[in-house]
Amino acid sequence: MNRWILTFFAILIFGSGWLWISRLPADASPDANTPQPTVDHPAPDFTLIRLDTGEETRLSDLRGKPVILNFWATWCGPCRAEMPALQAAYERYGEDLLVVGVDQGEAGEVIGPFLEEFAISFPILLDEDMSVGREYRILGLPTTFFIDSQGIVRGVHAGQINSAILAEGIVDIAR
Repeated sequence: MNRWILTFFAILIFGSGWLWISRLPADASPDANTPQPTVDHPAPDFTLIRLDTGEETRLSDLRGKPVILNFWATWCGPCRAEMPALQAAYERYGEDLLVVGVDQGEAGEVIGPFLEEFAISFPILLDEDMSVGREYRILGLPTTFFIDSQGIVRGVHAGQINSAILAEGIVDIAR
């Protein structure tokens, strides 16, 4: 019995010491102004090349208008299925709302025929090394971020969206 009590206290003491040694420093807590790819945080800024013009596009340059930021790839079945809804939103809202696609890991030669097949005319940005996808913690495709005109993420949807999910997200960012 005494052996179990000694073992318990030894574990308690060593465990407490381990927790103390392995704790995060006090200054390691995230700052409220640090961009986080989560709801109610600023969307992390990035710069990518736009497929149709070859020019750099910065997310922060799009502030002033709500943005639907969709991460996708041509090989992704759900991405293919949601493209008509994204194109319809782009055509319906015109300059009042920006729809931006971020292709993950593919070259322009692969993307071009896909865009023609689906008659996609909204801007497509190339994330060939998927660094922006990693920054946004994309775990699966498609993933869509709804960003308001101030650059704050108001909604995130992982998986295929349809017109109802899209309309709900647009209401949240158009306020």
